[in-house]
Amino acid sequence: MTTIANLPFSKVRRSGGTVYLSGELGFDADGTLPAGIDAQTRNCLARIKATLQAEGLEMANVLSCTCYLTDKADFAAFNAAYAEFFADPKPVRTTVESGLMIDACVEITVIAEA
Repeated sequence: MTTIANLPFSKVRRSGGTVYLSGELGFDADGTLPAGIDAQTRNCLARIKATLQAEGLEMANVLSCTCYLTDKADFAAFNAAYAEFFADPKPVRTTVESGLMIDACVEITVIAEA
């Protein structure tokens, strides 16, 4: 089981009306990382949504997403799951292929406006 605890960074920071979320991974509620880009993307965005809600915000407040995929072949499946979480106007986005620190398929960080 892959878990992350006691890391030296903040999950959320506010500066004025801007809210910055650290990169989120697609862990299940029990702390396990499911197989596949679809499940991990959905979990990742659900966790982002919950963090935003705890800050009094919604997904509509997201201005920008930076997305890291470990395999560019997952791009279409990632896009399909990602699209379910955002309505127009959608946030700006950068998506890159990158190695991640653990065996995750995706990591997403967001900037939102309160």
